[in-house]
Amino acid sequence: MNLMQLGTSGQPRAVSFEFFPPKSAEMEEQLWHAIRRLEPLRPSFVSVTYGAGGSTRDRTHATVKRIVTDTVLVPAAHLTCVGTSRAEIDAVARGYWNAGVRHIVALRGDMPVVGAPYEPDPSGYQSTPELVAGITRIAPFEVSVSCYPERHPESPSLEDDVELLNKKVAAGAARAIGNFCFSTDAIVRLRDRVAARGLNIPIVPGLMPTTNFKGVVRMAGRGGIEVPDWLRRLYEGLDDDLESRKAIAAAVLAGQVEELRRHGFEHFHFYTLNQADLTFAACRLLGIPGRPAGKDVS
Repeated sequence: MNLMQLGTSGQPRAVSFEFFPPKSAEMEEQLWHAIRRLEPLRPSFVSVTYGAGGSTRDRTHATVKRIVTDTVLVPAAHLTCVGTSRAEIDAVARGYWNAGVRHIVALRGDMPVVGAPYEPDPSGYQSTPELVAGITRIAPFEVSVSCYPERHPESPSLEDDVELLNKKVAAGAARAIGNFCFSTDAIVRLRDRVAARGLNIPIVPGLMPTTNFKGVVRMAGRGGIEVPDWLRRLYEGLDDDLESRKAIAAAVLAGQVEELRRHGFEHFHFYTLNQADLTFAACRLLGIPGRPAGKDVS
């Protein structure tokens, strides 16, 4: 990878960032430091996640509404099916529309107990396609949904994943945001399967910074995501060397985006983990303009 050439090989058309709602005053300060630092990059949108079973619903709503009122960013609020009635979800969607939110990320969601099998609320939306259809009946939201380059851990096959995506698109989804993945081949195969199915929907690769490598490995294990041996070797012996992990993570992130660009991808979704440094650095290496708004010390 030639860093001298990264910013000159054609600027990607779009980036987007994902944040999670804070659980404490300290975490809220960290979140807003990250938001302010990334705001000058002018992403297409920024998404705010929902906790398992809707456990962070109120904090998600508050964060999204503050992004609307206090920044120039375009927020995309997560909504999930788990543990919530249709009436509650519909009321939340109407509240978002009235607050100026025009983009929803619609997800099935995970159960509050890690690893528990999915059980839809009897009075709620039973699946993501139902949720998408319900949201778009309420108002003309732009709706993004998820996709899984390495297969959803509960899905029988990639073909079943593509069939589910087909139903999401039929219900009104406008784009599919990928779960994080370190295999360019897997992401390309998913895009090609979707295109072969005749689905005219952008597949947006999801990119995860790897500074906290042990945490990434844990998340990958829960999601059925392969962590390649070459990436494991890069972090061997660096548990107590944060600066080296940061440098490696920045290079890995920039290199992955550059490789995906060579395969024709033009929109990239960064799972920021509420820390801005790596995402900001990767975007600058890739030629995305923006001025730093202060150092993110998180």
